[in-house]
Amino acid sequence: MDISVEKSLRRQQALARRAGCDPASGAAMAAHIMRDSRPPPGAVIAGFISLPGEIATAPILTKLAEQNFSLCLPYTPQRGLPLEFRTWRPGDVLHPGRFGTMHPKGPAVVPDFILIPLLGFDAAGNRLGYGGGYYDRTLAIFPNAYRLGCAFAAQEFTTIPAGPDDIKLHAIATEKGIKKFL
Repeated sequence: MDISVEKSLRRQQALARRAGCDPASGAAMAAHIMRDSRPPPGAVIAGFISLPGEIATAPILTKLAEQNFSLCLPYTPQRGLPLEFRTWRPGDVLHPGRFGTMHPKGPAVVPDFILIPLLGFDAAGNRLGYGGGYYDRTLAIFPNAYRLGCAFAAQEFTTIPAGPDDIKLHAIATEKGIKKFL
C-alpha cells in the first residue's frame, strides 16, 4: 500500500480514537512533563495552542511561564514553508492564522525545546501529523531542538507509516506519562 494512503487511513483512525478523550487531561500531561521531561534552564520553549479535540496545552504553557521560561508559538506560513516561532507570554494578543491556528506577532526566535501536536505516534518515536508537513520541515531546520510530542495515550499505534522526511520524536507526553524514544 502507498505510504500516503496508509497515512490517510491512520489519520482517520487517530481522529476516531481522539474523539473520546478529554482535553482537560492536559493538566496531567503538564505534571508529567514538569516532573519527567522538564526543559533545561534557559531553554526557549516552542508550544502551541491546542485545536479543538487536541489535548490541552494551556496547563503546560502556564506552568512554564510561571517558571519564567521563554516561550514562543508557531506562525503557519504558506504551504511548503517551515513554521516560524514568535515570542509569546500568556495573556498576549493572538491573531487568527491558517487552519484554525492562533499566533502572536512577537519577534521570531529559535526554540531549543519544541512541544509538537500530532494525530498518532508509535513506540519507535514516529509521529503522524495532519498531513501538511509543516513540523517535519520545521524540525529539519532545528535539528538540535528537543522534540516532545503532546497527545492522548489513546493516540498510540503499534506502527506509524514513516517516510524519509519524517522526523522522529525524542519523547511523547500524554496524560499517562512520558515515553522516551531517542
